[in-house]
Amino acid sequence: MRRLEGKAILVTGASSGIGRAIALRFAKEGARLVLADVTEQVREGGTPTHQLLEGHECYFVQTDISCEDDAQRAVDAVVSHFGRIDVLVNNAAVGIGTPLHETSLADWNRALWINLTGTFLVSRAAVRRMLEQDMVGDVRGRIVNISSQHGMIACPEDIAYGTSKAGVVYMTRQIAVDYAQHGIICNAVAPGKILTGKTGRAVEPRWIEYSRARTPMPRLGRPEDVASAALFLASDEATYITGENLMVDGGWMAG
Repeated sequence: MRRLEGKAILVTGASSGIGRAIALRFAKEGARLVLADVTEQVREGGTPTHQLLEGHECYFVQTDISCEDDAQRAVDAVVSHFGRIDVLVNNAAVGIGTPLHETSLADWNRALWINLTGTFLVSRAAVRRMLEQDMVGDVRGRIVNISSQHGMIACPEDIAYGTSKAGVVYMTRQIAVDYAQHGIICNAVAPGKILTGKTGRAVEPRWIEYSRARTPMPRLGRPEDVASAALFLASDEATYITGENLMVDGGWMAG
């Protein structure tokens, strides 16, 4: 039996990068999916994620997670299609790429609204629904946040991103503690340097060299590495685990 057989799952930021890899992996494991993103366009190029999953139970919902109504609508779409929401994967995020003295208030607000407030809004909508649904085994629902090692250590020249991801790490623990008694499980995956195919600042030689120097393993990460960790935390194999921030960083934080 596949590991997510019949599970109703919402993945935010599912059109590109890590979110795309998570959606594709979850579909192979039998998940029924709603994919939420601001656009169907794949940042790295290629066929839209939901089109690749033709033949699976999969729906796309255009969503700006920083908008309260959109966040609610994404959760409602899962319940409308499948009758419940078993797993929420909070993946949608943006980077800004500026140090403190160069960061505008607009960019600061954008990072926090999407990365942190968006995670709050979708999580709140999901938890409200999960509290109303029946237990399956010991669990009413699971939340898997995609945080970052830069939520625990400095994010060079990107104060807004690092601060927002630190908030996601904290939020993961808070949700886990507040709702464990209700059968709602919340964990996070913290990626290190992941090569998604994204261009620009993310693959500038200085940042690739910096990441390689910090990573003990002899390669940088792939989106599939994060998808595998998210799969474990979304599955029934992850028992008696909540409030954890699972590093997928090639040993970066161990050094």
